[in-house]
Amino acid sequence: MMSVLTMRLLRILGTALTIATGIVGIVGQSAHAVELRDGTLWFDRAPRLVAATTTFDNVDAWGATYYFTINLPPKAGEPLKRVVINQIEGLDDIEYQLKDTSAFEGMPRSKGKKVTLGEVTINQEKRTISVTFDPPVQPGTTVTVGLVPVRNPLTDGVYLFGVTTFPAGEERRNGLYLGVGRLQFYRRF
Repeated sequence: MMSVLTMRLLRILGTALTIATGIVGIVGQSAHAVELRDGTLWFDRAPRLVAATTTFDNVDAWGATYYFTINLPPKAGEPLKRVVINQIEGLDDIEYQLKDTSAFEGMPRSKGKKVTLGEVTINQEKRTISVTFDPPVQPGTTVTVGLVPVRNPLTDGVYLFGVTTFPAGEERRNGLYLGVGRLQFYRRF
């Protein structure tokens, strides 16, 4: 016959084994997106804004492209459906040639495969451009979005752009804000 102490120890060990098995099961599963109570999905591992660059940094220059590079980690859990870029600082409102918006895998100096775009829209009042990927960008990909301005701003200085990403799927109410991309424009004589 087992003592009361032995029975309690066995129960404790059994509980610990059950918890350990559950943890191993969770860790061993592939990554899935985090789902909130309202059904909204979030990335399991957050994308990261890698860089923001421009091909020309002179004020009033024509033919520039502004590149925003985002890394979607392999364990993101969801593909990347949309990126919203918002000019949050800079004296001049920059106008864009939406039809020339592009995207590709990799970085501006090492362009990879072209990424197909769906809808590209602008909200001049809010100073935002929304770029939709069709199909969505898969986890484990670094993607660069290229925006083509009509011309660079007339006023020199720092221009800041907030970058927000949205996972693939149906109703997505909230994006994931990645941070600020910084472009500097100079007046050279």
